[in-house]
Amino acid sequence: MAQTYILLWFAIVLCVARVLLIGRRPKGYPPGPPTIPILGNIHQMPTRDAHLQFQKWAQQYGPIYSLILGTKTLIVLSSDEVVKELLDKRSNNYSDRQEMYIGQTLCSNDLRLLMMGYGQRWRAFRKMVHALLNISAAKSYVPYQMLENKQMLYQMLHEPDRFLENIRRYSNALTTSMVFGWRTPTYEDASMKQLFDGFSEFAAINQTGTAALIDFFPLLRKLPDFVLPTQKKAKDLHKHEKELYLGHWLAAKKAMSDGTIKPCFCVGMAEAQKKDGFSDDQAAYISGTLLEAGSDTTSSTLYAFVQAMLLYPDVQRTAQAEIDKVVGPDRLPTMDDEPSLPYIRGCVKETLRWMPTTILGAVPHAATKEDTYMGYTIPAGAGIMNNVWAINMDPTRSPDPRKFDPSRYINDTQSLSESAANPDATKRDQFTFGAGRRICPGIHVAERSLFLGMSRMTSAFNFTPMKHPETGDSILPDQDSLTQGFVCMPEEFQVKITPRNAKKAELVRREWEEAEQALLDPVTKQWVESPAETVGAEKI
Repeated sequence: MAQTYILLWFAIVLCVARVLLIGRRPKGYPPGPPTIPILGNIHQMPTRDAHLQFQKWAQQYGPIYSLILGTKTLIVLSSDEVVKELLDKRSNNYSDRQEMYIGQTLCSNDLRLLMMGYGQRWRAFRKMVHALLNISAAKSYVPYQMLENKQMLYQMLHEPDRFLENIRRYSNALTTSMVFGWRTPTYEDASMKQLFDGFSEFAAINQTGTAALIDFFPLLRKLPDFVLPTQKKAKDLHKHEKELYLGHWLAAKKAMSDGTIKPCFCVGMAEAQKKDGFSDDQAAYISGTLLEAGSDTTSSTLYAFVQAMLLYPDVQRTAQAEIDKVVGPDRLPTMDDEPSLPYIRGCVKETLRWMPTTILGAVPHAATKEDTYMGYTIPAGAGIMNNVWAINMDPTRSPDPRKFDPSRYINDTQSLSESAANPDATKRDQFTFGAGRRICPGIHVAERSLFLGMSRMTSAFNFTPMKHPETGDSILPDQDSLTQGFVCMPEEFQVKITPRNAKKAELVRREWEEAEQALLDPVTKQWVESPAETVGAEKI
């Protein structure tokens, strides 16, 4: 009997000891802030402006540090060289994802490509996406980009107080054209509103402390939804999101059957579905999350650029002077002007550096196998974070990093993708698009959308502060006030948008009216025929 009690107490002590080991940083791991039993560093995770705390830890613990989050480990990469070495050069080991129960299982039913684990399934779907968005395909979308840009400028001319809505419609319509073959002619489109609202809710749910606890302590998943309402919110979001994405996909399939669909990604995906047999739900999420990503990040970056023009009027004047010299007064810039507008190219790169939408690398990568780097152990299954904000704001890379200065890139002739692939990490422009095999596949399309958006807005309009109605003082936004979530943008701000002169206003008006009359159905406002079959980019 005594022996039984001794064994029982020994088992209890052993269990307690093992539980107390949870949350401790094992010997040999990269350094990091002190931990406490069970939680590790969870109690230190910020609820707002997480990027600032991750930057502070990088300054304290170096370019690679670790956070112990309950039962999981997060390795944070905070220098260009570390990201290049691990995420790029060792990408075969650093392209996986940790399990994300709230984001991938409940919100997405394991269908969201962004959070999908690395393997044959992910690689096959990524290959399809690459076919839509590679450099050759990106050039063919310029007619779509030009048309949507013309409508955006026209709406800025007539509805300057709705410029965020106009920017969002621009990026959304371009993405629906590429993915589904139809455009979004108005911001009041219910599907577009649902998309932006749904993505905001998705980001908010996945930022909650409850979501993190459920990820880090899997036993909590057995609790009912009334105890953990985040779980119910995630399930409800998936239901509505799936309805939206599946509706778009099935409508595209019907248009294919009717022979009315325009060239787009869904045509190729339908062929792949016949060959590989994946479900309509999976196809819906692949196309839907492409729409999600293309709509949100481009519009957020353009919104940040408008804020920069407001806060840095000297930059605005320099950009306008370059455009006036190269393009002249009688037209607005096109993609053909890009090589001759290095300062505008610098504006694209600087906006992505200065106000990164994926401020902490969006979703962390994960290590497939244990590895060692700089003498540290990186365990299998550890999350690997690309600390974008800390790298983009590194003063050794970008002196006075919170200053918006496109001249940093005046001699940088690389495209965004060429820069990301540069073997010299110090020569990479910014890290907002990610790295390795998980780098954003839309980088080629985004670069063109951003160049056209920035160059043509700056050519046509002045961006100046609104005035306080009582004091007459300029109302300027705080450039460090950002929305919260794993994808962010500046908090909403006011700006006065006016045409630079009457000739510019007439250019904007005429370009859109001529394009609308020549290319779109007068009732539906959809393309009458495929732009690839009817007209080149230079003619619209």
